[in-house]
Amino acid sequence: MERDGTTRADTVVIGGGIAGAATAYYLAKGGQKVVLVEKGTIAGEQSSRNWGFVRQQGRDPREVPLMAACNRMWQGLEAELGADLEWRQGGNLAVARDAAQVARYEAWLEVARQHQIGSRVIAGRAVNDLVPGLQGSFAGALHTPGDGQAEPAKVAPAFAAAAERLGAEVRAGCAVLRIETAGGRVERVATERGAIACDHAVVAAGAWSSRLLRPLSIDLPQLWIRASVGRTAPVAAIGDGALAMWAPGLGVRQRRDGTLNIADGATDFDLSFDALRHGRAFLPLWRDNRDSVAVRLGPGLGATLAETIGGTERAFTVHRTLDPAPNPARVASALGALARMLPGLGNVSVTRSWAGYIDITPDFIPVLGAVDAVRGLAVATGLSGHGFGMGPVVGRVSAETILKGQASLDIAPFRLSRFHDGSTNAPANVV
Repeated sequence: MERDGTTRADTVVIGGGIAGAATAYYLAKGGQKVVLVEKGTIAGEQSSRNWGFVRQQGRDPREVPLMAACNRMWQGLEAELGADLEWRQGGNLAVARDAAQVARYEAWLEVARQHQIGSRVIAGRAVNDLVPGLQGSFAGALHTPGDGQAEPAKVAPAFAAAAERLGAEVRAGCAVLRIETAGGRVERVATERGAIACDHAVVAAGAWSSRLLRPLSIDLPQLWIRASVGRTAPVAAIGDGALAMWAPGLGVRQRRDGTLNIADGATDFDLSFDALRHGRAFLPLWRDNRDSVAVRLGPGLGATLAETIGGTERAFTVHRTLDPAPNPARVASALGALARMLPGLGNVSVTRSWAGYIDITPDFIPVLGAVDAVRGLAVATGLSGHGFGMGPVVGRVSAETILKGQASLDIAPFRLSRFHDGSTNAPANVV
């Protein structure tokens, strides 16, 4: 501790989701003194609200090397963290709506071959044979037997607990107010419980990252979309009970207790002032996905306008946990699709539903690595709705950039500067 009472750390990690908790763990494992700061609860937002898929298949080719490495990490993660994560390697299946989608899957197989992923495209009736009882006429599907699933609510807390055992300090219920700099580098992180002097800070704050960076004159184009999910009562096993599946209008994962997480894949965009700030950057993504995203006018516009005028610090203490209302029509749509595709399950009921805000970037891939404008500052954010499965490797490479000066995998495609140097590319995922 400094003479003025300021806490001292090597690195402060901001955000207690899977990316932040994993970063803190790997930094502590590397011998650093780490403080992990979270304004609400560990995994309180999207890290515990996602579907739980751990997939390599169909990803943007820029992400695939990281996700292939991460898949190997998942296979030993329960032993490493000493925790039950409900990890099961039962494969992922993405069912195509038409021949054009099958063609995109077939083209993506070259990416799979380059990284020895073992994906395959199956056609027609073989889709129904893979999932006994599946009804419907399908053009084909992309199947990756080596993909898996885990229980989202368990993983980030397991990383945080493991980091604590290695000496990291975890401060939940403690909002970061701002990142303070001196001489062009990180000096300390101001929190509602006092300042933490540090050499490095990692912004892994999910949907809040852009707001944390803005006072430093760092522009991160980021918007939130709201995804709704339902959970059913336990049902009979779908296949071996460990296959996670995405089909037109239905995403479904059977949990270990037999219950299903279901979603229809469509999302809602609650209009905010950030849409005006970053809207132009997101126009291509909007045009390509306008059929699956509904714009909603809600309280977000006024709230973010007030933050813009009056500053963002108060928002971090007022909004401890983003807990948006689920869209009941989305959940009902998913339940209807489940009944049509798997009628043998009988009369399935939804026991609970929830929603979460997914932070997305214009090219639908993460923002990782050092921030050029401020020495000692790094980001691990923008995971764009497919970050749960990728979280462990995001934490590892983020820690490596601080511990070793560079990551063991190529993270150049994810640099923040791509949004400002003209090198941003269109999204290239096929799932």
